[in-house]
Amino acid sequence: MADHFIGLMSGTSADGVDAVVAHFGDRPHLRILAHWHEPYSPALRARILALMTPGSDEIDRMGALETELAEIFAAAADRVRGAANLQRHDIRAIGSHGQTLRHRPARRQAFTLQIGDPSRIAERTGITTVADFRRRDMAAGGQGAPLVPAFHRWLFWDERHNRAIVNIGGIANVTLIGRDPSAPVVGFDTGPGNALLDAWIQHNLGLPYDERGAWAARGHPHPPLLLTLLQEPYFAATPPKSTGREHFTLAWLEAHLTQHPEIAREDVQATLTRLTAQTIVAAIRHADVDELFVCGGGSANDSLMREVRMLFAGPVDTTSALGLAPDLVEPTAFAWLAAQTLAGRPGNLPSVTGATHAAVLGGIYPAT
Repeated sequence: MADHFIGLMSGTSADGVDAVVAHFGDRPHLRILAHWHEPYSPALRARILALMTPGSDEIDRMGALETELAEIFAAAADRVRGAANLQRHDIRAIGSHGQTLRHRPARRQAFTLQIGDPSRIAERTGITTVADFRRRDMAAGGQGAPLVPAFHRWLFWDERHNRAIVNIGGIANVTLIGRDPSAPVVGFDTGPGNALLDAWIQHNLGLPYDERGAWAARGHPHPPLLLTLLQEPYFAATPPKSTGREHFTLAWLEAHLTQHPEIAREDVQATLTRLTAQTIVAAIRHADVDELFVCGGGSANDSLMREVRMLFAGPVDTTSALGLAPDLVEPTAFAWLAAQTLAGRPGNLPSVTGATHAAVLGGIYPAT
């Protein structure tokens, strides 16, 4: 019987799709058989980012992009399956997060939108696909995000330590897991992760991201600008809360920069790096946390990791220290969520999202 799952994740950094083949056993057993990263071309990434903010002809552009991304997702699933030397019948299901274009949980008519047609993924791969995980949680009154804390608890809970798991993608989110197994898990988006860092270096140097934080390391944080940025109401809002890249945009940054026109470009990058680190650490300052583990693309940013270590009083490491590489955590989480869905088990945590109840998440798109 098929007992392996594929997880597909394309995050708010929109740099490509990460794929894993995973096998899950009784907690905390996890085995990764293969992983694959399919990068997006600069032109495709630009089209994704353009659709994250309102513009013209959005529906037609989105429809074309959804089909194109679904084909890429399906190809990534086939490649990672091949890398694991498995046949289609060995895979129970694919869990696909999709590409988020909008996330508006605070509106009266709250909604979220992820594209990457799961029907097409199932058709192309011949493998049952589970997708559209966020909307059921929102229908139950939740934020629809973050959803990975349930997986974090399953894999990373430890009876000796109170842990913070911090995912730094385009947006950063934190999961607080107490050593008391009966304590509710807390999780929420803290604010920008790599989103502003990527946008600023792209705008100034034409680079997609600040590799290892090298540009930020050439600058110095600017305290008045940092103070201005920290006035953003989202940072003071109480959980449950979630946000998206469409909130923390280049336009948002430039509106604040009008108050500080004299700052050197690399000093802005250094300030944004500290903003990400400071909002992460501030979000857990009043929690009883012994140790902090980082996953996501931000874990490879040396300047950002240095800032987090400077601000957090306890030990800081990446999730590699817990047995799972930082770039594999999210795709593995969606493989796990697909397994939860097919088993009829809830995938959300109401203590995290604010939903009125635990719910089985996602839609199932059969292979045949």
